Amino acid sequence: MMTFFAGLPAMAQRYRPITSALVKAAIIKDGAVLWEERPDPQLGPDELLLRVEAAGINGADLLQRAGHYPPPAGVPADMPGLECAGVVEAVGERVRGFRPGERAMGLLAGAGQAELTTVHERLALRVPDGVGIVEAGGFPEVFCTAHDALFSQAALAMGERLLVTGAAGGVGMAAVQLGVAAGATVVASARDPELRARLGALGATCAGPAEALALGPFDVVLELVAGAGVGAALGALAPSGRVVVIGTGAGALAEVDLRTLMGKRAVLRGSTLRNRSLEDKALVVRQVERHVIPLVASGRVRVAVEAVFPFERAQEAYERFAAGKKFGKIVLARSERP
Repeated sequence: MMTFFAGLPAMAQRYRPITSALVKAAIIKDGAVLWEERPDPQLGPDELLLRVEAAGINGADLLQRAGHYPPPAGVPADMPGLECAGVVEAVGERVRGFRPGERAMGLLAGAGQAELTTVHERLALRVPDGVGIVEAGGFPEVFCTAHDALFSQAALAMGERLLVTGAAGGVGMAAVQLGVAAGATVVASARDPELRARLGALGATCAGPAEALALGPFDVVLELVAGAGVGAALGALAPSGRVVVIGTGAGALAEVDLRTLMGKRAVLRGSTLRNRSLEDKALVVRQVERHVIPLVASGRVRVAVEAVFPFERAQEAYERFAAGKKFGKIVLARSERP
């Protein structure tokens, strides 16, 4: 069940400008995540300056905390955060699509868990009316990742059969809903029976890992667990099936029988989003804007939020994420709002 910290009020229509040359941000230090001061981010001509109200935590943030997933060049290595939502404070001189005071959410390479951050206009999305800012803060990274993997990488089509492994996490939750919305038959794999019941409410057939594989053959497997599961996923494919690996929670090494790959004329590919070029990520964001935002605005697709923590308790939020047995997102949010 979703839990909230006490005193989280509704999003205000007006906002209080931040005037200090220093702002607070989540900072990785000696394996912990602290809420410390950093200089104001510098606004570029194509960027939005966003007053962050909420920011989702993702698996990549935990890897970055452990020193295993450095951000791209130009992004501080000690500042995590791949997605956020808030109010536009200012816009760069070349920005035409956003104005100060509007609600926006953005896809980032890092530094999103802060009072202020900058988002390139091409990686920003408006928050639909009726969508809460906490849910918006947990939307961009997981839905962009899931949509790209399912439709650009795997070419999932209406009527096909989709297996999502590790489906109870943020990307899995997004992928299940997008598969259902696209007219696919979706099987969701999760170890925890309670989480399987909640996945079922999203329109999927749910089972444990072994039982889910037995429900094949599948046209597409979205592999969020990897390890030995990659070989098993290939074995569960239909002819001309596709496996897309976008997570390695069970390990980055896998043994694959190439005879199975060849015999099924299968495709095995991997994908990440963070280190792509601006042009590649902008294309993903525009596809999500066109195909997913209307589903969110209509209520057909939602961001499942397991728990919300104030930014000051970032370390606690990270530990909750690492503990597992969560459904959807862990989100950081401002505990005091104007």
